Order: sequence, then C-alpha cells, then structure tokens
Amino acid sequence: MGNADSSQRSVPPHVSSDRLAAIQTDFLQSWQALLDQARQGALAPLKDRRFSSEAWSNNPHSLFSAHAYLIVARALQDLAQAADLGDAARERLQFSVMQWVEAAAPSNYLASNPDAMQALLRSGGDTLQRGLANLLHDLRRRRITQTDESAFAPGDNLAVTPGAVVYENPLMQLIQYKPQCAQVHQRPLLMVPPCINKYYILDLQPANSLVAHALQAGFQVFMISWRNPRPEDADGIDGKTWDDYIQDGVLQAIDVAQAISRQPRINALGFCVGGTLLSTALAVARARGQDPVAALTLLTTFLDFRDTGILDVFVDEWHARTREQQLGDGGLMTAGELSTTFSFLRPAELVWNYVGSNYLMGEAPRAFDLLAWNADGTNLPGPFFAWYFRNTYLENRLKTGQLHVCGQAVDLRALDMPAYLYASRDDHIVPWKSAYASTLLLRGPLRFVLGESGHIAGVINPPERGRRGYWFRSAGELPSDPSEWEASSTHATGSWWPDWLAWLTDHSGPMRRAARSLGNQRYPVIEPAPGRYVKVKAD
Repeated sequence: MGNADSSQRSVPPHVSSDRLAAIQTDFLQSWQALLDQARQGALAPLKDRRFSSEAWSNNPHSLFSAHAYLIVARALQDLAQAADLGDAARERLQFSVMQWVEAAAPSNYLASNPDAMQALLRSGGDTLQRGLANLLHDLRRRRITQTDESAFAPGDNLAVTPGAVVYENPLMQLIQYKPQCAQVHQRPLLMVPPCINKYYILDLQPANSLVAHALQAGFQVFMISWRNPRPEDADGIDGKTWDDYIQDGVLQAIDVAQAISRQPRINALGFCVGGTLLSTALAVARARGQDPVAALTLLTTFLDFRDTGILDVFVDEWHARTREQQLGDGGLMTAGELSTTFSFLRPAELVWNYVGSNYLMGEAPRAFDLLAWNADGTNLPGPFFAWYFRNTYLENRLKTGQLHVCGQAVDLRALDMPAYLYASRDDHIVPWKSAYASTLLLRGPLRFVLGESGHIAGVINPPERGRRGYWFRSAGELPSDPSEWEASSTHATGSWWPDWLAWLTDHSGPMRRAARSLGNQRYPVIEPAPGRYVKVKAD
C-alpha cells in the first residue's frame, strides 16, 4: 500500500549494469539517428500533439529540439522504471521523473515554442500581453484557469433541476426533486455525491444531468448537498470526523428520505468517496439491525484500497502522521491543495496544456461545464481527512471487518442487497480493477459495468451524447479475476445510463401517483434547490 521507509528514500537508485547498458545503447542509437536525419534535412514530423503543428514541422531547429526532448524523456523514464528499488520507492521515482519530463517540454516555453512565437509576431505582441494578464490573474487566485468559470453558476445554468431543500444540518442539506412524471416508482433513490466536490456533477445542465434523466424515467430522487467548510466558520465544522459524516450525513439523509416517501426501504447511489461513505453507513446500519436500502449503486468507488493507482505515490506513514499532526484535532484540508494534487496526477493535460494556451498563446479558456464544476472545489474537515487517509488509503482497513465506525464494526460482507457497480476504464483516481474488487466484498446479486473514458467523463455520459460505450456481462456469477471478467464481457455502444435505469426499475417497486408537494409536515421545504450550501465558494 505504498509504504516507503526512510532507507528507501535516502539510498540513491541503482540500475543493473545490463539494463543500464541497454538503455544507454538505445539512447545513443536514437541520438545518432536524429543527428543523421538532421544533417540530411530529413527530420520526420511528430504526431505528439504538442509538436504536431506546421510551425514545428516547418522549423528545423524547433523540430530537432522536440525530437531530442522525446529521446531524453524516454531514456529518463526507462532509467526510473529499471531502478533497483522497492515497488513504492520506484513508483515515487517514476512519478518525480514524469513531473520533470512534462515540465521540461520545449512547448512549455515561449522561446522554444514556434506556435507561440508566430502568434506573438502576428499579433504585434497582443498574445504576450494577454498571456501575462492571464498569468497574473491565476497567480492572484493561486490556481490555473481551465475554463471560463464566469459562464456557469449553480442555480443559473448548472444544478437547475426543480426541487427544494427539505432538511439541513451543519454538514449537509438534503434536496428533494420535483417529480417529472404523473406516476413514479414507489421506492425513491437517494444520491450520495463525493464530499470532496460539489454535488452538481450529477446535475449539470439539463441535457447531461443524471438527476434529470432519473426523474424523467419516473424515479423519485433525493440528493445530499455537502456543506463546504470555510476557515471563518465558527461552529466547529472543521473538527467533524468520518463518524459525523456517516451518522449526521448519510444515515440522517436516509432517515429523512424514508420519512418523506413513507417507504421503510429506499434505493441509494454513491459516487466516488460518496460511495465509500454510503457503503460504510449501510454496514453501520446492518450492525445495528437495520436494513434501510433495498438496492445499491456504486459509481467509481473504492471499498478495497489495495491498489490506489498513481495516488499511491502520496501514501505512506510519514504523510499520514504529518496530516494527523496538522489536521487531526481540527482545521481544513483545502480545496486548493486537493485540486493541485489531482491536477499533477495528469500534468500534461491538466497543467502544461493550459500553460501553453493561456500564457504563451494568450487564449481565453472556452466554457465547459465539467471543468467549471471541477474548479468549484470544496474544503474538507481536517479530522475527517486524516482518518480517511490512514484507515483507507494507508491501512486498507475498511474491508477487514475490524474497523469501528459510529461504535459499530464495519462488515461490508453483510451488505447482501442487489448492487450495480460502475467503473471507468481510463480512471486514474479509482482504477477499474480496484472498483471491481468490490465484487469480492458485497454479497448480493451484482451487476458490474465498465465504461469508456475517465473518472468523470465516463460517468457523465448521457444517451443523447453517448459516444462512449461500455462493457457488461449478460449473466452468471462474476469471476474473482477482473481480467477474466474483461475477456468474457460484451461491448455495447452508447451510454450506460439506460442499462442502469432498467436495472433500477426492477428494484424500485410499482408505480404510484406522484406527490403534489415536496417535503412533509415534519420536514417542510426550507428553500428552493440548489440551496445555499452549494453556492459557498472554497476560496
């Protein structure tokens, strides 16, 4: 699980003589071939998107530097991969080399980027002026602008599905959405989004809102909107723990949804960390002799944290102790730090891509709802984060049955309700095989679906735009080996949403007349959706 002792961090990496000789030979041969091509004026254009324009292809000096950069980058990456270190230390070395390699690309600097130099000359210096203005703007707010955030706002053109807040406490608001069909399924659906982000990833614009699609299919929908703690808050939210989020967050939301819908059992969906919270809460409920959820949906969710992918480079005892000392008794894990961490997991796409377009080319980022949501980050209570980091990412205790939450031993194997498990093939935050590992913990009838694309884009894939497909297995027990599942799966084109809605229909009871009003006497309407909590900015 990524533990690295001090000796691994202090001993210089070593590469076997045979492997080192092979890397050196490959480097020298590639370098000599590059020199020969340059002398002959026969440098080949590059397909790498950073160097593929005519400005690069038509400039021999720039094209040579791009070729040279790629040769050196490959050699460095080969050396890091060949280092004779423990797995954890090698992963850290590879991650560090990747950061340096991406930062050193000649496309990232004005003097070595022919596209930027051409734009500068053609604009008479305007691109430089605009780029510097963009840079100063981002320095003031301490993060890179990835989209035109002014084009979007929750309640205006995002999170606009009609509904109302019917309950709130210091941790969350609960939204009940207005039914969009005269007849609705008897059993409602509660959505538990990640508390590391705003809930409206599941309710973006009407065309790509999972909430809206569920309502149009005849489901009653409730949504948790987590509060975004701020440094100036004086009510102690910065001291809230994982237990608080389970008891006063998920379990409280389940109670309210049951009371309003007058259903003893509801259905529930958890996304990412929301899925981890939801599964933990249901295990706590089972330990108390309660069974409040009839069918469970988990989207890109960790239950078994054995393989956390590239995030593993941040996971060790030193980091856990540091966070516990900093935040264990209170304080906030800031949205800015979380955002920076996730951006540098994919620096080429989420950092240097915008350095080139925003600062070198002086371009204004285009408006994109997914990126606007991504920029609208949330802070986390320090004790919550410190507990979560140690007990899941570092020690992987959630799956053991020995971890205590809210005074109860958490046994995920007690969860035997039907479950729909979705993962994304290119997910760098929750690797799909790690999401598949949940099939070895949950005991009910399971359906596992693997979508195309990444952590967010794979999930937000409405049928009307369903260019991305998904894999499924039509029948039979799921094998323990995800590779075996993959080999026997069937690929379908388009969105996975209709597949999920059809599955959910089978677990939602008969149709009945939709309620005319939201809330009830005990839980009256507090304010219209999307509510106050979602509008609080982290910075």
